[in-house]
Amino acid sequence: MSGAVRGPGEQLCHVYRLRPGAEEEYERRHADLWPEMAEFLDEAGVYDYHIYRYGTLLICVLRTRWGFEHTREATRASAVQARWTASLTHLFAEVADSEGEPLWAHPVFHHDGIDP
Repeated sequence: MSGAVRGPGEQLCHVYRLRPGAEEEYERRHADLWPEMAEFLDEAGVYDYHIYRYGTLLICVLRTRWGFEHTREATRASAVQARWTASLTHLFAEVADSEGEPLWAHPVFHHDGIDP
């Protein structure tokens, strides 16, 4: 991850790009997320995870309990994550930069606002 490594609880954002026509299948697959994949995300410390879609652009926003590096290592070691990713690979046009890093979106603005 370029720049400062994100620690526990800090928000992360990365983007993917789907192949044109893959939008419906991608949404269907996530609406029917494998229970073992949800369990893995919990075990890896991922929480407050949202994926937004604008056309073929996917915007992924999440937080990690023990920092990004912990989650990265858990992901690399997970057979469930490997199967999930392999099952979706045909849907993606772009998922990483030339060095294999996620396509990180960097914060530009934040407003805490007033609690409701």
